[in-house]
Amino acid sequence: MTQGAGQDPVERTATLRDFRVPPYARVPVQGTPAEPPAAPADPTLHLGTRPAAYPEPVTFPEPPARPEPPVRPEPVAYAEPPARPEPPVRPEPTPHPEPVAYAEPPARPEPAAYPEPTPRPEPAAYRETATPAAHASAAGHTVAPVAAVPQAAPASPVVTAHAAAPHPGSGYPADFPDGYTPTERDLPVIQRGDTLQVPVTPAAAPAPAPTGDGPGPLFVVGDVHGYLDELVAALRAQGLVDENGGWAAGNARLWFLGDFTDRGPDGIGVIDLVMRLSAEAAAAGGYCKALMGNHELLLIGAKRFGDTPVNSGAGTATFQAAWLLNGGQKHDMDRLQDVHLQWMSRLDAVVSEDDHLLLHSDTTAYLEYGETIEDVNETVHEIIRRNDADEVWDLFRKFTKRFAFRDEGGPQAVQELLGTYGGSRIVHGHSPIPYLLGQVGTEDGEEDSRPAVEGPHVYADGLAIAMDGGVTMAGKLLVVQLPLAD
Repeated sequence: MTQGAGQDPVERTATLRDFRVPPYARVPVQGTPAEPPAAPADPTLHLGTRPAAYPEPVTFPEPPARPEPPVRPEPVAYAEPPARPEPPVRPEPTPHPEPVAYAEPPARPEPAAYPEPTPRPEPAAYRETATPAAHASAAGHTVAPVAAVPQAAPASPVVTAHAAAPHPGSGYPADFPDGYTPTERDLPVIQRGDTLQVPVTPAAAPAPAPTGDGPGPLFVVGDVHGYLDELVAALRAQGLVDENGGWAAGNARLWFLGDFTDRGPDGIGVIDLVMRLSAEAAAAGGYCKALMGNHELLLIGAKRFGDTPVNSGAGTATFQAAWLLNGGQKHDMDRLQDVHLQWMSRLDAVVSEDDHLLLHSDTTAYLEYGETIEDVNETVHEIIRRNDADEVWDLFRKFTKRFAFRDEGGPQAVQELLGTYGGSRIVHGHSPIPYLLGQVGTEDGEEDSRPAVEGPHVYADGLAIAMDGGVTMAGKLLVVQLPLAD
């Protein structure tokens, strides 16, 4: 950096890179008159070397004569000069001699340890190869490129990518064995014909969901009582589940009328199926729901209260004894879990769907628990939550009543329920159709006296539809669509 007026003396570096150009150092542009230089404020100020072709200024005060140094070529590489001590009084700077001593540094000889790199073959037969020359190139030294020449077929696997020099820190030894390739060391070589074709069987396409903005079709299922295989077959016959038992009905609506366990071989399996279908149907835009039957109340009571005595109205009874008497199965009790109990405890007792009043039992006892559907369901849930054995027993006993719609007063009983809760028809389970038809007197009928049940039983002047097909007495497990075809 040059020294300005009024500044302390500074040390001049060998590069002489001045950021301010003095007037006399400006080279006139061809065709433009040169601007006369202005006199410096300080005659003793040294502003650098003047070009040889520039005329001697006549107006400057008598500066000491200096030999004009020739123009120096741009040095190739200057070494840092040693620091010079600061003189106490800086005299007039002496001219810088020509830096002729800066000779071109001698060319560095090629290290002996870096041999000529191995020629690369043509791309058609390239092989990944690591050589000491590649290490030299990776270390930062210049290695002369060589032309790729073809070579004999390699013994190592052939790859379709150009070879890349390994990183010097990869830990490769100095000398590699014949046939070594980094690919063989790090990754397997896969040729086009080496890949294994694994056949994938596409999943079966789901059944198309019904179109339309409104709700899907409505189906109801009668009493199941542990007959899981019969249930799956009946649901498949209606197109509600696929061959694997999964939901296949899109936005359809499915209601179970209660009584999932007891008497049959797999009551807990039935509950598990209904719970799973509930989730699958909801994901597909439909729903699968269930009502509480008297056998759900019986199983809950047997699990919670066991042999605790309850007031039955006709003496002392227990839930455990009543459960066994009504077809309770030990394998169901062994597999019963809290999730099953919680699910059953939250089931509704009454629901209205498409002008149909759905309930489990053919009894008017529902009227004792509320004047609306919401009141009935809330009262039932509250009784179960209070966990009082006598209250739950009384609820179970009333839901066990039957045949209220069968005799001459049947139509009037149906009208009483419909007038209170709404709807034009009652759909129920609980009482097997063979009972309602008088074909059998008890559920212990003869094995060869198979009830003739082909579908739902419509009675009580067409106001009631019975859905328990008597599967426990070799009847039929019913799954039908509402409304019924007239």
